[in-house]
Amino acid sequence: MSLSSAHQRSAKGQADSTEQALPGDAPEEAVAEPAPEASGRGADEPGPEAEPDAETPGPEAEPDAETPGPEAEPDAETPGPEAEPDLSDEPDAERAREEDPAEVVPADPAEPAPAAKNAVARWRERHPGITRALSWSLTVLAAVLVLFAFLMPDRLSQLTASRFVRVPAEPILLAALLLVLPPRPRRVVAVLSGVLLALLVLLNCVDMGFYQTLQRPFYLLFDWSLFADGLSFLKDSAGGTTAYGALAGALLAVLALLVLMPLAIVRLSKLMARHPSVARRSTLVAGVVWMTCATLGIQVSGLSVAAKVAGQRVRGQVATVQQGLADRKVFAKEVADDRFAKVPSEQLLSGLRGKDVIFTFIESYGRGAVEDPAMAPGVDAVLRDGTRQLADAGFSARSGWLTSPVTGGGSWLAHTTFLSGLWVPDQQRYRYVSSSDRMTLTSAFKRTGDFRTVGMMPGVTRAWPESKFFGLDHVHDSRTMGYQGPRFGWSRMPDQYTLSAFERLEHGKASNQPMMSEIILTSSHTPWAPVPRTIGWDEVGDGSVYDAIEKEGKNREDVWKDAALVRQEYAKSIQYSLTSLIDFVTKYGDENTVLVFLGDHQPVSTVVGTDASRDVPIAIVAHDPKVLDQVSGWGWSDGLQPEHGAPVWRMDTFRDRFLTAFSSPQP
Repeated sequence: MSLSSAHQRSAKGQADSTEQALPGDAPEEAVAEPAPEASGRGADEPGPEAEPDAETPGPEAEPDAETPGPEAEPDAETPGPEAEPDLSDEPDAERAREEDPAEVVPADPAEPAPAAKNAVARWRERHPGITRALSWSLTVLAAVLVLFAFLMPDRLSQLTASRFVRVPAEPILLAALLLVLPPRPRRVVAVLSGVLLALLVLLNCVDMGFYQTLQRPFYLLFDWSLFADGLSFLKDSAGGTTAYGALAGALLAVLALLVLMPLAIVRLSKLMARHPSVARRSTLVAGVVWMTCATLGIQVSGLSVAAKVAGQRVRGQVATVQQGLADRKVFAKEVADDRFAKVPSEQLLSGLRGKDVIFTFIESYGRGAVEDPAMAPGVDAVLRDGTRQLADAGFSARSGWLTSPVTGGGSWLAHTTFLSGLWVPDQQRYRYVSSSDRMTLTSAFKRTGDFRTVGMMPGVTRAWPESKFFGLDHVHDSRTMGYQGPRFGWSRMPDQYTLSAFERLEHGKASNQPMMSEIILTSSHTPWAPVPRTIGWDEVGDGSVYDAIEKEGKNREDVWKDAALVRQEYAKSIQYSLTSLIDFVTKYGDENTVLVFLGDHQPVSTVVGTDASRDVPIAIVAHDPKVLDQVSGWGWSDGLQPEHGAPVWRMDTFRDRFLTAFSSPQP
């Protein structure tokens, strides 16, 4: 080796030592594993993150003829590929760069450029100031994203600034772990931590939606089918284009989060690896601050500064899953325990023989509609006028309250609770009981052998195998009712049409057999726009008359811009449903008519708030006074409007009370 060539390589080595990567952009080994002195990398070669060109060997490439191989003896002052650098012997320029990681030393313009230059690297070298600003910005954004994820609540109402001025424990522990791991395990842990944190953020977002509509969290074990139901609801209420556009946007957001969160943690881990002493000191300080705040109980806006949000969320989900698994055995025993299962059929419902009994659910008809000052005046007026109208036709009524297992949605769970006499607040219980032989209130009528059982289900759009469990001989759904009119929001047909179809297809036909019917009225289903209006019963026809009425109604997008307008339109929909049902009874009812109608659940929190009860009104209407005499001991209010202090029962207790009142002898 000539003396001149040795001096040239030494000059190149010094030029290499002055190059410094930006925060978060250089490989983790940039300080810990410097390149051999004899590598001869020019100042114009691509930066640490650029792809190596064909003439520049990467860390794993085979050395060329002029580059010492792994087996060559390194110079005394140059550590080999496997050697750990002695940080105490670094040149002054290296120490200066460690103290100022943002400093970028421009390359020597006299150094020859490689044949193929990475365009990104060339741009960065031409704009060092912009590059430095972008790099710092990305690092700050990565830190903000990670801290937000660790402190994110699971309810929209809790998404306040005070929740994000706290010190979370989990990122401190994660930083400590990353600092002690070697490079390769560190990258693996960083990526896995990012994926898990992204999944936690997604779960929090889903919980926000569930709390906003159903006032409960998402259950990992059995709520997955509700996503399909949600998409179906969106298609029915807003159209297929909007629904699938929202689905595509949601999927893109999920994918972006699953990519960005791991990248953010990897970026921060690289920064800690390049500056381990600073990272260790920062982690230690953060840990001391957390311990101090936890010990002293320091709070901000009622929240502990020492936070453990992510850990608590994970523990909560684990506990929920364990409870769900344990509940299967508990519920199986409840399903099997039925004191009416062995009651002889001739004694069952003997007090209603010869009557036409109608069970009617009014969608989202809750206590708020009757008592909330913003909605009650119009609804209460309909109930008072309806009571007088029914009395003029010879009917009497009693009313009370039931507590629904759900709120904001999940009508089928409320229906099942009411009819089965079991508390059914979730999909797991619904699937179990609907596949059992548990006797429901409706199947009890079928079991007597004296009643034809019929269902009017305007919201059902496909085969419904659960009808067998509910004991219905025949079900009329949206496909078989003959409706030729427009949709009204989610509802496929107005309630007055559903009742008109019931009269035409079942109730109005001559028959020697009494009938038990279950009718679902859906016009009061969210989004409450447009709301139909009542018309003459002889005008209903095939429903085409509703084309003009639908055009008169309000637009859903306009209504949902204002919460007060949402409540107003909700109240109108309840008034419409009640008016249609009362008019039907007074027009088509007779001395054998017995009507039981109730709400299934309260509306969404936009209407009643987050602290509303789950109570719904229920009323029994009958022409024969003997029917109401059998429930005189219930303590219900006279008329269709229950008093504020009327008895409140859990919805699952109604079946047994009803069967007890109308069966003889009582079991």
